Amino acid sequence: MKLDPATIERLKKKIAVYRKYLKNWLEPSHLAQLRPKLEFQTGILAGFALIASVLLGVTNCSTEGTIQQRLDEDLKKSLEEVVPTALYDNDMLKDTLTIPSADYNIGANETTVYIARKSGQVSAVCFKFTAPDGYSGAINMIMGIDRNANILGVRVLSHKETPGLGDKIEVAKSDWILNFVGRSLENLSKQQWAVKKDGGEFDQFAGATITPRKSVQAIYRGLQLFKAHQEQLINP
Repeated sequence: MKLDPATIERLKKKIAVYRKYLKNWLEPSHLAQLRPKLEFQTGILAGFALIASVLLGVTNCSTEGTIQQRLDEDLKKSLEEVVPTALYDNDMLKDTLTIPSADYNIGANETTVYIARKSGQVSAVCFKFTAPDGYSGAINMIMGIDRNANILGVRVLSHKETPGLGDKIEVAKSDWILNFVGRSLENLSKQQWAVKKDGGEFDQFAGATITPRKSVQAIYRGLQLFKAHQEQLINP
């Protein structure tokens, strides 16, 4: 919008008044009179708080995109570890479904499922879940399952288990987690979905039975979640 000369002149006069007021307000003699007053001190603190908030907001806005990009890269890498890239040609990060999971004790009331498609057909799914009752706290995992309900892979994303004992659930520390590949609710009975100490199929760790026990139980519950929603997931 183009301003007419009269409006521009009025604005100039207002700016001049404000500049004069600000100059007088910032005079050392005037500030010396204001400094002992509580209102002045409160105003200074409020001013610094406002500046800090603005700077924090600017910093957050400038880094938010980068942070999200790093999170997406980490998630994509995890997906590729449990779902072979040969099984899909879509962007799994953008192809998702949310299903209720409160009844399965896997750490969330709802679970986001990442869908793998090959030539438009669903070939596998992947989702994150939690064993909430590990020896030292929650064990966060991710699992890939093919359309026939067979496990493609499981990885531990984070945990607080004892180093040198419970941390053998990590693929970097042992191949224990690889033993779930090809397993399903069909080729193992409910009793076999346990550590050998409990009469099941999977090894426990010397001195750390709770960690593998709770991991196996959570993986079993994850398979149950998939089975309950299998038709919806493979034919979305």
